[in-house]
Amino acid sequence: MNETLPDTIRPIRFDGGALYLLDQRRLPGAMRENRYDDAGDVAAAIRDMVVRGAPAIGIAAAFAVVLACRSAASAAAADWRAQVERAIAQLEASRPTAVNLFWALDRMRAVLAACPSADEAEVRTLAEAQRMLAADIAANRRLGAAGAELIEPGRAVLTHCNTGSLATGGFGTALGVIRSAWAQGRIREVFADETRPWLQGARLTAWELLHDGIPVHLLCEGAAASLLRSGQVGWVIVGADRIAANGDTANKIGTYGLALLAREHGVRFMVAAPVSTIDFDTADGSGIPIEMRPESEVLELGGRAIAPPGARGWNPAFDVTPARLIDAIVTELGVVQQPDRARLAALREPIAAQ
Repeated sequence: MNETLPDTIRPIRFDGGALYLLDQRRLPGAMRENRYDDAGDVAAAIRDMVVRGAPAIGIAAAFAVVLACRSAASAAAADWRAQVERAIAQLEASRPTAVNLFWALDRMRAVLAACPSADEAEVRTLAEAQRMLAADIAANRRLGAAGAELIEPGRAVLTHCNTGSLATGGFGTALGVIRSAWAQGRIREVFADETRPWLQGARLTAWELLHDGIPVHLLCEGAAASLLRSGQVGWVIVGADRIAANGDTANKIGTYGLALLAREHGVRFMVAAPVSTIDFDTADGSGIPIEMRPESEVLELGGRAIAPPGARGWNPAFDVTPARLIDAIVTELGVVQQPDRARLAALREPIAAQ
């Protein structure tokens, strides 16, 4: 078996006092990094999906706090804490569903609380953001290996949206599982939903898989039922933007439908996500805020109208899959099979020990 794990895509880097984000809106046509020196501009980049994916959003926001500290230090602002807090508030408002965003900003607030000056805050927050980036990549590799062990050899897998290097610090969550399983010869082929309306599956997942030499079949979401009925697919593997304490999971819109189809056709359903995605303060899926995005994203494609004037668009970015439809939640700290409140709660002790 080929156990080489390609890992060459990095969507986030910090260099020379500036943050660089790979502009995911331009893929697969062009690979272009955008430079950011201002935390408010990073908040706009998160909102506008230059960077996307819950772990990547959190890491980008952490580096944005570094930029806010740098700006306050350069201005020798007496009210530097208030200035940085205003930047954090902007970042919190950029995407409401991804819990990793708030987790990362809370970590940065804890670092800031111990800093006597903006200069020291810049140094300490940069070290923390760099630790978060390195830890995310390492965690994704552990998560990928753990998820791969669940996959019985000989069948295909189906994934939805993009959960790879582009959505994380590197390697990916659900795509990390797929990368690991492919390297071990456990999966025969990969199917990816195109993922309307932003086409993350078509533009990003297909690009990532081909970049790593993994063949992929792209399908419209409407074809998933026929594919799952065919018997070719053994697992549906997806990521998560927020997991409630009982295991209910918010992910890209269309995930809930896939979970229902998988259950109907005897296909197993896996959620792959870092423990930072688990929100133990949210009891169940009914408490997860669902971001509504502009109607134009549904009514247009590539900036061109695809619906007649006067048509309205309904555009929730996420839906919630009940825990009862999930066979396994895979994290870097272990696998929770048949997830429920008690089984997920068992992860809290190792989280606290980190």
